Amino acid sequence: MPSLDLADVQGFVKSGYTSLGYARYLMYAFGNGSAGSAFLSTLLPAVTRADQRNVSIVTQVALTSSGLAGLGLNQDQLALFSQEFTAGMTTPARSHFLGDIDDHDPSRWSWGGPRNPQIDVLVLCFAATSTELDEHTSGIDAAADRLGLTTAARLDTQQWSETEPFGFRDGISQPFIAELSSASATRPTADTAVELGEFLLGYPNAYGNLTDRPVLPAAADPGHVLPSVDPSTNRAANTADLGRNGTYLVFRSLRQDVAGFRAYLDQAAGATGSDAASVAAKFVGRWAGGAPLALSPDGDRAELSLANDFGYAQEDPDGVGCPLGAHVRRANPRDFIDGQAQHNSVTNRHRLLRRGRKFGTGSDGMEAVGLHFIALNANLSRQYEFVQHSWINNPKFNGLYDDIDPISGVRADGATSFTVQGRPIRTRYRDLPAFVTTEGGAYFFLPGLQALAFLAGLATTAPQT
Repeated sequence: MPSLDLADVQGFVKSGYTSLGYARYLMYAFGNGSAGSAFLSTLLPAVTRADQRNVSIVTQVALTSSGLAGLGLNQDQLALFSQEFTAGMTTPARSHFLGDIDDHDPSRWSWGGPRNPQIDVLVLCFAATSTELDEHTSGIDAAADRLGLTTAARLDTQQWSETEPFGFRDGISQPFIAELSSASATRPTADTAVELGEFLLGYPNAYGNLTDRPVLPAAADPGHVLPSVDPSTNRAANTADLGRNGTYLVFRSLRQDVAGFRAYLDQAAGATGSDAASVAAKFVGRWAGGAPLALSPDGDRAELSLANDFGYAQEDPDGVGCPLGAHVRRANPRDFIDGQAQHNSVTNRHRLLRRGRKFGTGSDGMEAVGLHFIALNANLSRQYEFVQHSWINNPKFNGLYDDIDPISGVRADGATSFTVQGRPIRTRYRDLPAFVTTEGGAYFFLPGLQALAFLAGLATTAPQT
């Protein structure tokens, strides 16, 4: 296998840039391929690589299937990408599968839906100050306007903080990837390291195989911009690897009903003789400060605020500490799935690199608040879509019957309850309203740097075969 070349990887794969407090996401439609290629060429010098450190401005670029087509990839070449990506997030079948129905239906979305402007390219911008961010994105907007691109969406974020809008510490349970971790990073004691190929195309995944990726005939890259495929992969050596060092980016804007969440907690706490903080912790699976209930069921503990090196099979198999259907237990069941102890490698086949940020101010209760959920994965079907459908939205997850993820699970098919296991008896919270509503979304491809350069030059090369 080729060694990892961080200079060919966009920095977002290695870092969420949380040290840069300000972020903005710009989405455009190309209009025509030459304009799109010219726009990418303009952005290329500013795209931040994974080997760059101590930067104060970051630019990352991702493309939709329509954007790749607009740049000049033909249908045969597009078919080399994953079917989920090329079909998009908003087909009727996929909407049903992901739970994007009723109030979550894409027809209601503010961006990315069938009634919204087409999106071809996403530019993610991060900066140390709001002034720097404004200046940087103004320059990108000016370049887009000069080249005739149309703005499809412009998404702002709150200044970075460690908590999400419901008040819980966020971003704790990230997968450990040895190749992307610093030399000083502490390796988990449990066998939880995840293969690089789960998040970056061109490297072995959790099965020891290479995830399918777009590889073009050498003739499609006459300028030899793309790397050739290593002969040891049993592919022909005279091929151009468009997928290597790229990944798929999932983007969903999730509005959070903070007032409704707090009101339900107060009501539930009064009905059960508990307190709102404890009920909320049961829903989430962690205390607000971050301590996992599996390790600290009776209260928050500052020394466990970032605890992530634990399992459920030994610590809490019956869900008495952390309920079996709690949000974090669904999103990452660790070593206990469907009522059975499992090896961590089972869960590792479905992990996500999360890169989300909050949006909205919530001032005077007038502006919506929520999370721009962003995740990176090499296999949309086996990773993001599996987690969303089979764990988050599954009412029978972990041996349950009609339970929901109390935080973000879809309320459908009569499932509006949440069970807290206990001794001697359990507690059932019923008629949970939806606290999270999807307001936009799309699938993107985040290419490697060489692939970006190739795509930027497509309009000036001969027709591809």
